[in-house]
Amino acid sequence: MTEICHADVRIGNMREFYDFKRTAITFRSPALRSVPYGQPKPPVQEDTLKSEEIQIERKAFVFTLKENPRGRFLRITEDAGGRRDTIIIPSTGLEEFRKLLDEMVKTANEIPPKSNSPGPTEG
Repeated sequence: MTEICHADVRIGNMREFYDFKRTAITFRSPALRSVPYGQPKPPVQEDTLKSEEIQIERKAFVFTLKENPRGRFLRITEDAGGRRDTIIIPSTGLEEFRKLLDEMVKTANEIPPKSNSPGPTEG
């Protein structure tokens, strides 16, 4: 199925209109046909190896070390006022992630905060 779609694109004070064709995706592999496009993937068995939670100001962070058939990973979930965001770091990158985090902590402790800065601005 093909349909014509229209796009109104604005960049700064310029405005352009585009027409383009949108075509439905058809899977040819029998394995892929069983999972329609846009449907959630089946759940993967995950084992929790360790989980810790910390509260920083109005945010709660949950650090969960997990393992599934593809390997180990760290899931970090931030909950701020009912809104959740999650990042996943493969275990192969945890050492590099820790080094970068250590550098950020060191820099945050070395550079004094601006006098008019009330605190963190994210979230």
